[in-house]
Parts: sequence; structure tokens; C-alpha cells
Amino acid sequence: MRWNQRYLTEDCLLGEQPSRLLAEWIEKLKLLCPGRRALDVACGEGRNSIFLARHGFAVTGLDISPVGLAKARRWAARERLAAEFRLIDLEGYRFAETYDLILNCNFLLRELIPREVAALVPGGVLLFDTILAGANAPVPHRPEYLLQPGELCRLFTPFPGSILFCEEFPADPSPTAKLIFQKRAGER
Repeated sequence: MRWNQRYLTEDCLLGEQPSRLLAEWIEKLKLLCPGRRALDVACGEGRNSIFLARHGFAVTGLDISPVGLAKARRWAARERLAAEFRLIDLEGYRFAETYDLILNCNFLLRELIPREVAALVPGGVLLFDTILAGANAPVPHRPEYLLQPGELCRLFTPFPGSILFCEEFPADPSPTAKLIFQKRAGER
């Protein structure tokens, strides 16, 4: 599996720092989220999960790579942080639990988005930060795993709630689209 190969190095593939969007918004997220249960979708080696656990969230990380998850578990144990990591193939995945905060970073499975929104508690927040198609997009990437310009905001417009932040960075060395969505408080 290609993800296992990518995670075999001693270093963290994406570094040890969390998503820049997550780091910039953490204090606001702690105020916005109705509770402290967080889900990190496609968590990889756990950089965002670890960051959230340091900030008092009870985190569950999901990923398809046993190698990445093993690194995340060792990291959490080394820092004595409570975080759970589950080996999951997200294709066709159904959420059995609800969360106050869901992260979706560096991963795109469009059919999972409505299920992520449904897995938010009323007032819950979804932070989305993933790769945007463009001249600088990393290769190799299959086109279906890249957002098209303007697509991320359009994907979230139909859901009951508010888009708190939506911006694209097409000129970055790794182009990204970023969004923060809050589910309507009275919505199930």
C-alpha cells in the first residue's frame, strides 16, 4: 500500500506541526464547539490528532495505514496523551458516533462529506483543508482527489449551518482550499 510506504521514514511525512488552519483557529474552535469530542479523518501519523489532544480534545483518528497509525500511537504514548486511533478504510464508511469537531485534512472523498456533516452534533464544527487542483498541485494525484476551484464552498452550501471561513490558495507551493463549517445548533 502506497501510504504505508510513505510513512515508513523516521520523520513525519507532513511534519509534526498541525494544519496551519487548525493552529490559527484552535482558540476559536474551542469556543465554537459545543463539547470536546473530535474526529480526525485520514489522520495519517497523527499530527492534527496530537495537537487537538494537547488542547483538551478527546480525539479519535481514522486512517487506512497501519504504519501511520502505529506512529500516531507511539507519539501519543510518548506525550501521555489520550487519543484513539482506528484502522479504517473510509470508502463507504458510516459514522456510528457523533462529534463536536471533525477534521478533514489532505484527504478528499466527496461522498464522505454529507456523512461527516451528519456525524456532527448540533452546533458542531467541520474543518476542511485539502489539495486544490492547479499548476502547483503535487503529483502524482488522481484528478478525482483534487478539489476544483470554487468547489469546496459549493459542496457545503446546501447543508444546514454556516460557512464560517472559506478560502483558496491556488498560488501556494501546494495549492489548498480551506473551509470551516458549523452545523446549525438545532439540527440533528
